[in-house]
Amino acid sequence: MDVAQFDFELPETLIALRPAEPRDAARMLVVRADGAIEHARVRDLPRYLRAGDCLVVNDTKVFPARLRGVRTGRATEPKIEVLLVKRTAPDSFLAFARPARKLEPGDGVHFGSRIGGRVTAKPDSGSVEIKFDLSGAALDDAIRAEGEMPLPPYIAGKRRADARDSVDYQTTFAAHEGSVAAPTAGLHLTPWLFDALGQAGVARETVTLHVGPGTFLPVTANDTREHRMHAEWAELAAGAAARLDTVRAAGGRIAAVGTTTLRTLESAAAPDGTLAPFARETDIFITPGYRFRAVDILLTNFHLPRSTLFMLVSAFVGLDVARAAYAEAVRHGYRFYSYGDACLLFRRP
Repeated sequence: MDVAQFDFELPETLIALRPAEPRDAARMLVVRADGAIEHARVRDLPRYLRAGDCLVVNDTKVFPARLRGVRTGRATEPKIEVLLVKRTAPDSFLAFARPARKLEPGDGVHFGSRIGGRVTAKPDSGSVEIKFDLSGAALDDAIRAEGEMPLPPYIAGKRRADARDSVDYQTTFAAHEGSVAAPTAGLHLTPWLFDALGQAGVARETVTLHVGPGTFLPVTANDTREHRMHAEWAELAAGAAARLDTVRAAGGRIAAVGTTTLRTLESAAAPDGTLAPFARETDIFITPGYRFRAVDILLTNFHLPRSTLFMLVSAFVGLDVARAAYAEAVRHGYRFYSYGDACLLFRRP
């Protein structure tokens, strides 16, 4: 498909720089399976789910993957910034660097008071591999002390991360560290809301998908068939898969919180919709025409124009419905992106 079909106008004033307080007070645009639209709040979620349904969340935890420091070992020590992307060894990471042109293999790097290392490779013009002086848990502790929460560019370009972000940019149920971006739909969920859903007879399960930097990257191809997703590690435990199969067999619906949860479940689903344990990387890319196997309802934030996430939304409800819903959100001043409002989507039959 032509990527231009997924473009839309978005006023910059609608980009949220801070989340709603409390979290579940965020607005929620509800899109029914027939395309009908309603306006609600995230705290109203129990009204839209029913006893026997199951809410599935991504319990990944964001780590402070952005490091600011200097290059060392040459005549000058220019400032550099890296986003740790993927651990390649107990003491090594693949990272996006800025400005990458100032780093070459053999250069020393130093971040804050505790982290030093050396560039060992430069796979392409924007990334480097760094071997640190620390390793394992000691390196993890140093990164937590010196790193910043890796806010996405559309927020980081307007302000630096601060102490509030260490809480705001993390779900209340985060458990397994490994993401460089938050599963943002989950940011809206609160203990009170989980209690209300439980009282309504809605079950809850978890998956883990460690969100990678691909969530920040634009689609540069003109045709969706030419775009390749970055692979991300995803897990669905055997017990959770079995319980979700039981939910569906009993007539319940699976409601995924976030596109990362949906992509994990769809990666683990057989053609007939049954789920199996899953623990490997996935690069599933969902565009209109995809036949959904496992997920019936999706709670997600509002996404970037021309992004893979808006393409997924368009596949879930139909491109025309997605464009109409986003236009409605813009008209009503909904807030967009990571700290913005949410939409609750019921899959098109």
